[in-house]
Amino acid sequence: MGNSFEFAGKVALITGGNRGIGAAAARRVAELGAQVVVTGRRQSEGQLLVKDIKRNSGSAAFIQADLSQPEQVKRIVPFTLETFGRLDYAFNNAGISGENRLLTDQTEKTFDRVFAVNVKALFLLLQDEVKQMMTQGQGGSIVNTASVGGLLAFPTAGPYVASKHAVLGLTKTAAIECGRYGIRVNAVSPGAVRTEMLLDVFGTQEALDEMSAVHPIGRIGRPEEIADAVAWLFSNRSSYYTGQSLTLDGGLTAQRPYVTQPSF
Repeated sequence: MGNSFEFAGKVALITGGNRGIGAAAARRVAELGAQVVVTGRRQSEGQLLVKDIKRNSGSAAFIQADLSQPEQVKRIVPFTLETFGRLDYAFNNAGISGENRLLTDQTEKTFDRVFAVNVKALFLLLQDEVKQMMTQGQGGSIVNTASVGGLLAFPTAGPYVASKHAVLGLTKTAAIECGRYGIRVNAVSPGAVRTEMLLDVFGTQEALDEMSAVHPIGRIGRPEEIADAVAWLFSNRSSYYTGQSLTLDGGLTAQRPYVTQPSF
């Protein structure tokens, strides 16, 4: 997944970094020696994460941003440059699940918000990240959080599923446009991972137990497992890997199709 020498002096931007997969990724790449900028909606959580990273001899900064607001999205890369002077890695992880309803019951408001955060913000961030990496002329690695929901479909999760398919489309397009500049763009597509977002969606331990049983490995994932994959995608050990979705799902998508499981 790389080493501390490789990551030393590099700068990583991680959106949706306050909790769950984003926080785990921030801690991991900071441990490897990168300077980290974390974004999130909650100032207090972000500052606590930064303090925790610094307590463990890492370097980090936080910027509060609501990614449903384009003007706030556009502040993120400039803040990164003002703080650490460059950008080498980006983990575009922020996302929301929307509401679990049949397609005919979904609201336009929910659809717009899901796409504002999961797709439009990603589009705007990719533009700024790629432009900066091209200006530096030293390549870079970008990782976007998709989902098995970008590979399959789940009833009651239409906007979310559509948004994650869009994430994969943007990932592939950026990869083929940026390859000549030494910039790699990939996605991670997790199955169920024990995060606050998953708990918000499913709510009960019984539901989580049922979710664990759906995965052939017999459990749901841990944020640290996704974070290790992100660190590998950042590193030179994945230097021939671009335009791909790294599926981390405990064997979920290797099974025969099923149609009863809600989104995650």
